[in-house]
Amino acid sequence: MPPAPRVTAPAFAAKKKRGEKLAILTAYDYPTARMIDSAGVDGILVGDSLAMVVQGHETTLPVTLEQMIYHAEMVGRAVKRALVIVDLPFPIHHLGRHAVVEAAGKIMKQARVQAVKLEGGVEQADTIASLTRAGIPVMAHCGLGPQSVHTLGGYRVQRDRERLMADAQAAAGAGAFAMVLECVPSDIAREISASIEIPTIGIGAGGDCDGQVLVTHDLLGMHSGYVPKFVKRYANLGEQVVSAVAGFCDEVRSGKFPGADHEFQ
Repeated sequence: MPPAPRVTAPAFAAKKKRGEKLAILTAYDYPTARMIDSAGVDGILVGDSLAMVVQGHETTLPVTLEQMIYHAEMVGRAVKRALVIVDLPFPIHHLGRHAVVEAAGKIMKQARVQAVKLEGGVEQADTIASLTRAGIPVMAHCGLGPQSVHTLGGYRVQRDRERLMADAQAAAGAGAFAMVLECVPSDIAREISASIEIPTIGIGAGGDCDGQVLVTHDLLGMHSGYVPKFVKRYANLGEQVVSAVAGFCDEVRSGKFPGADHEFQ
């Protein structure tokens, strides 16, 4: 059986036109990316959320460009079908268009990925346009921007309809192929989704977005910290891992493992 065709940036818009929802998850390493790709996701985001999920930081701010490339290279090598998108980490997209294009180009050259993502709407429209002119597909990110957490005063729902609409229109007009809407009231997200041609990808933005994205570790229950309201856990692997490791420790200490089946004669 031939492999499934590769998902592309234009395919995202085509799916919106056909009324097909897009499913996107995060990945930061080869085995995770390989598993979720084989499960059929449309997109895999190498998010700057790795600063919190993998590195243990309190915000996304500490992760560097080099670290993003390191993780993106692993993910890109694993994925055969999904579109792979990489976050531009803080503060690159505030350093001017030349610096952003240079950084995005470095990601595209060193990792097997197909797009980048950056936070911002109106203030990033020129940057988005510069990236698309350079042949780099861009996913925008409006609403709650985790890289602006200190300015926003925390991880808060964004309710300024006028600003959100302006950001969405600016990003779409500048050439973004899709847009993440994070922590936006569902009625505003519905209005934005209906007003622009590119697909909206919701995370805490309701079911009327054109797709959804979640952090894979949240979906699989792989940590015991705070779980946002918009997360649905489809498994509790964290509990299973702890139970499995505890069983291993018990069997090693009691002498039950390794048994005869695990030894070479």
